[in-house]
Amino acid sequence: MVLKIIGATEAKIGAMVLIEGEPFIIKSNDKSKTGKHGSAKCRIQATGVFDTNKRKVLAVPGHERFEVPNVDKRRVQILSFTEDKASVMDMESYETTDVDVLPDVRSDLAEEKQAEVWDIEGRKMLMRVL
Repeated sequence: MVLKIIGATEAKIGAMVLIEGEPFIIKSNDKSKTGKHGSAKCRIQATGVFDTNKRKVLAVPGHERFEVPNVDKRRVQILSFTEDKASVMDMESYETTDVDVLPDVRSDLAEEKQAEVWDIEGRKMLMRVL
């Protein structure tokens, strides 16, 4: 579910937007001023949320619209884990699920530790260990 829609000139550093259906975090947004015969242009550099190696550089008009996804952050307890998956229990509803693990976090995993799971557009990922 999309939270809201913003224009390219309104996209701030650190904001999360959907680009081609995938969530990205904006790292820089260089805006040019409007000219005599044209509109403002934006050069946006973004990094993937789920795949930190994925990078996008976009040159778009200032009136281009981006969707801002709704991010549901949940506190969970790690029950067990493998190389790329973790079985976790939600601390509020006590529901157990299997989620993907962010590659940067794999070294910090330990059973019975608490962690944070992000649910973005129906895709869940363990983002950090608390």
